[in-house]
This record gives sequence, structure tokens and C-alpha cells, in this order.
Amino acid sequence: MLISTKGRYALRVMIDLAEHQTDDFISLRGIAQRQEISEKYLESIIRMLVKARVLESLRGKGGGYKLKKAPEQYTVGSILRLTEESLAPVSCLEAGADACPKAGKCQTLPLWQGLDKVINEYLEGVTIADLMEQGDVGDNYVI
Repeated sequence: MLISTKGRYALRVMIDLAEHQTDDFISLRGIAQRQEISEKYLESIIRMLVKARVLESLRGKGGGYKLKKAPEQYTVGSILRLTEESLAPVSCLEAGADACPKAGKCQTLPLWQGLDKVINEYLEGVTIADLMEQGDVGDNYVI
């Protein structure tokens, strides 16, 4: 499993919106500048989040984006599932995958199923609010 830039940037957008939330909508340009992400690329990510009803959007003057729910109601897993084709560690565990003819004899299948479970439980246990609380990770350098 490799998380794409789309997934990583979607999480950064969600954190940015959570950190800057008010009653007003937040502009795409503001998010792009703070996150140092191209507006064009960011637009495709935000469009995906709006379509999934994770974000609310408003066009025109004073328009922009804001979270539909509180940051603690969004899990990292739910956001990454919107942006990634799969979070499964192996193709046979992907949603909609054909049953593997070797599954009954596969000695490694329990390993992959366990890893898949750990990944999903971990990502569902971390919220956008949790990521906000971590602050500037770069300032926590420890040897």
C-alpha cells in the first residue's frame, strides 16, 4: 500500500480547513498558499471531497469551502478511502476482487488479512482533530 499525493494532500486540506474554520467559507487560493499545493491540483482533490459530501462549497464572492462536520467526526481512513483506489496490502483483499483460487491453500493469506485489519483499525482510530493536535511535527525532534 502506497498512499498517493492525492491522499496525503486531502488530509492536509482537511486539517487546514479544520484549523481555519469559522462561519465563513475558506478560499481555494488561501488553502493552496498555506499548503504550498498548486490550485489546479488542489481543485481536483477538493472536488472529490465535495462530491463525497465531506466539504460544503459556495461559489462567488465570499465563496470557498468548509467542513460539513466537526474535525473529530472525520477519520483518516474515511478520507483516504475517497482518494485511494485501495488500502489493501495485497490485491486479493481489495474490494470487489475475484476470489483467489489459491486462497484455501495460501499460507500467507492470514498474514495479509491481519495486516489489512491493523491498517484499517489504525486509520479509523485517528481523526482530523487528532492530527490537528499533533501540531508542527518538525518541532518535535528527539534523538
